[in-house]
Amino acid sequence: MPYLGTAPASELANLDINGQKLIIDADADTSITADTDDQLDIEVGGTDVVTLTNSNLVLKGTTPTITIGDAGAEDTKIVFDGNAQDFHIGLDDTADDLVIGLGSALGTTTHMAFDETGAVIKPLQPCFLANGAGQGNQNNLATGLFVHIADGPTSNVVFDQNTDYASSTFTAPVTGRYLIIWIAGLSALDSAASYYISRIETSNRNYDVLFDPDFGQDNVYWNLVNVQITDMDAADTAKPQIKQVAGTAQTDVLVAYTTFSACLLA
Repeated sequence: MPYLGTAPASELANLDINGQKLIIDADADTSITADTDDQLDIEVGGTDVVTLTNSNLVLKGTTPTITIGDAGAEDTKIVFDGNAQDFHIGLDDTADDLVIGLGSALGTTTHMAFDETGAVIKPLQPCFLANGAGQGNQNNLATGLFVHIADGPTSNVVFDQNTDYASSTFTAPVTGRYLIIWIAGLSALDSAASYYISRIETSNRNYDVLFDPDFGQDNVYWNLVNVQITDMDAADTAKPQIKQVAGTAQTDVLVAYTTFSACLLA
């Protein structure tokens, strides 16, 4: 029953149009209807554009578009409300970045950001770089065994995005493929040594690079470079090591020319 003014509450409580169209506009081509059981259809301009059930929202049309925001200087977002974790996707209007992050608050715990130039930033992606800046050399490496390069040459952390590096050891936070680069700047290489091995020791396997220093004389300087794509499980570790086989324990690892780094690729 139509009313002028406010309808009685008792009438509104019992309003039932029984699947008929609720026509909204003057020319009768914009409406809301529930002619299919447990489904709500919204018609605009004579075409159904939205279908809503108890579990699905479908936006129809030739080029369906959802716009969030009205060009105001404000953040906009979609929050995914999970049982254990919430995530969000939104526009950080201050930074002009599209961000994906943990929780419901935009701009906190950002996992990925896309800026207006197309650059993709992953501020929590496992990645570190260590060198020996401000530290001391590791001198007179022992022969006949793998020496963990722990003191000086790899103890200065330049950056560590996910806090995965300590005591010259990288600990993988998640299972994946990691690029690991181990560059050892050496001095006083012994030409009498049978060979040197640069090793990246990981929990799954070792990655070795072999070098024969026999140039007819001791080398004053040399870089041993070991670059590997490794498979690591969560909580696996990677350590930089060097082994000199035979010869004299005279070789030093120089802080000025030594780096250890890793990042998650996939």
